[in-house]
Amino acid sequence: MWSVILDFFIGAIVAYMITRVPYLTFPRLKSWNDHFPPHPEPIYVDAYLIQRVLHMRLFYWLGLVFAIIPLVFGWMSMSYGSPAIGFGLWCVSGWLILSRLTGFISDEDPPWTKQLAMHLQLVRNKADSEKSCCNLPYPVWQVTCVRCTNCGSKLLNKPRPDLGRRRSDGFIRGFFRLIVTDGRPIVASEEE
Repeated sequence: MWSVILDFFIGAIVAYMITRVPYLTFPRLKSWNDHFPPHPEPIYVDAYLIQRVLHMRLFYWLGLVFAIIPLVFGWMSMSYGSPAIGFGLWCVSGWLILSRLTGFISDEDPPWTKQLAMHLQLVRNKADSEKSCCNLPYPVWQVTCVRCTNCGSKLLNKPRPDLGRRRSDGFIRGFFRLIVTDGRPIVASEEE
């Protein structure tokens, strides 16, 4: 009995990790983070940041493609190998597919959206225009919102999700935090 439960959890953990490979590994490569300060410092709102938000969005949805791997191996394992491991693989990858696809009809957005990138671009455009908040605007994305460092005005009230930088809290704790939060911001916006 306990071996079957253990096999199920092994399959579930493997499927969970496989479906998170795109956003846990690809953006954390050293060459991808040359334009950003180390974690958790604020990030200047520029083209590199907007591009990173769009890349993280791509990696988030790429998890659906990676979910096919445990689905196939889960089906093969249920048919020809250990049904408990296969069922664990099948359940977790199927749940990921259902939760991501039902996100279209629910009001919960993924951590990285095209709308978020567009809001950041609007902040950048406003900083470059005559309608800027001060004479020398310098918008940075802090943990809870986007602020101008020169005048302190709040430009966008969106908490910062994970942006693929190497975490300052170490590999083990940072990895665990990313697994638990799934890349979402760990704080609410200042108004919430």
